[in-house]
Formats: sequence, C-alpha cells, structure tokens
Amino acid sequence: MFGALEAGFGSQRTGVGRPGRRISMDNRTLSLILPRLKDFVEQWELPWVEADSRRGRDPFRVLVACLLSLRTQENTTRAASERLFRLAGTPAEMIRHSSREIEGAIYPVGFYRTKAQNILALSRLLIEKYESKVPDTMEGLLQLKGVGRKTANLVLAAGYQIPAICVDTHVHRITNRWGYVRTKTPDETEQALRKKLPPKYWMEVNRVLVMFGQNWCKPISPKCTTCPIGAACPRIGVKHHR
Repeated sequence: MFGALEAGFGSQRTGVGRPGRRISMDNRTLSLILPRLKDFVEQWELPWVEADSRRGRDPFRVLVACLLSLRTQENTTRAASERLFRLAGTPAEMIRHSSREIEGAIYPVGFYRTKAQNILALSRLLIEKYESKVPDTMEGLLQLKGVGRKTANLVLAAGYQIPAICVDTHVHRITNRWGYVRTKTPDETEQALRKKLPPKYWMEVNRVLVMFGQNWCKPISPKCTTCPIGAACPRIGVKHHR
C-alpha cells in the first residue's frame, strides 16, 4: 500500500507503525510524509478560515473568523462567519452594530456573547490605534482582545503570508503522536516546532494537519489501519485504533 513511501524509509521502517514503539520521526521522514498528506487531504473541503483567506487575503476577516472558530465546530464557524460578514466586513462597519446584533449573527458559536464583545472591542481598537489595519506582528496582534498565539499565528500566515506556525489541538496531538515533538501544551509544541520544523513547512503544516486530524487521525480511535502514512507512524499514545 505504501510503495515508494516505505522504500524511502529504508532501514528505519523496521518496527515503525507498531503501537507503543517510541520512535521519533525525523525531518527526513517528515519530508516524505508531508507531500503525501498534502495530496491525501485534498479530498476534503478547506477549513473556512483558510478558504476565505485565499479568496481575498483580508487580515480582518481572517482575524474575526479565527475568533469565531475557537471552541466551535467547523460547519458552525463557516455559517456564522458568512452571516457576520454580510452584516459587516470592516472595523468601521462592525462598530455600527450593537453587541446584540453581532450576537444574533454569530449564534450558536461557542461563547458567542463574549466573542461579540471582543469583536466590537478589537474593531474599535483597530480604528483608534491602527488606522483600521490589523497588526502584522505577533506583539501587535496579542494586544487585541481575545487574541492568543494560535490566532495571531494564523492571521500572520493566512492574512499576511508571513511565515508562522499555527498550533491547534490537531497539530499538537499529531506531531506528538508521531514522536516528532514531545510536549504537553500547544504553546510548547509551537516553540518546539519553531526550533525543529524546516521553515519551508511552516505555512502549510496547520492546514494539512487540521484537515488530517479532523477527518482521519482523530483524538480517539484514529484510522491507523488504512492510514496513508502508517508505515512511518509510531502511534505514540494511541491505545485504540481502526
């Protein structure tokens, strides 16, 4: 099933893919599996934030959609973002609406009342301090209400095409499952990846692993038996799989 992929691993293949074997994936192996994963995930629809950013590369829309996506399922994020951007697509348009109006547009995203308040607050701050432009630095983005490192990195990468590593639960889980990093939190994973991951992969690792994690390499009972990179994965921490 794995063909050239297995051949590329050479002697490393012995024992790889057996549950419980603590074999660390290196950059050579990563260079073989990422192209395969990029092709594999093309069968699924792009995450809303990525798809929307490709249409216009609007950092404000990326930022707001990222905030809506936190603790929210993809389909809910997509629908809420579309409703909100029909209502307002710029900071100036956003502050013309009340918190209640924004709540109505984004419901039922998680914490929709808090997110509505945060969207209004950051829209006002962008107007007052940044001439309505979203900051293009990590430091500037972290000054905005409700913005953490994950959101800031995604805005830099998807909104500005600035190399950044956005680490969510999927990136954190899968890179640890591979043994590529050994970390306890997404923030730790980001710092570990910055040191180890070749810069040419920074921009794409989130998109690929989010789609792979949502649809195949799931938190519980991942589809290891038919995984396109199963020959390279030590399945660290996987107790049950399909």
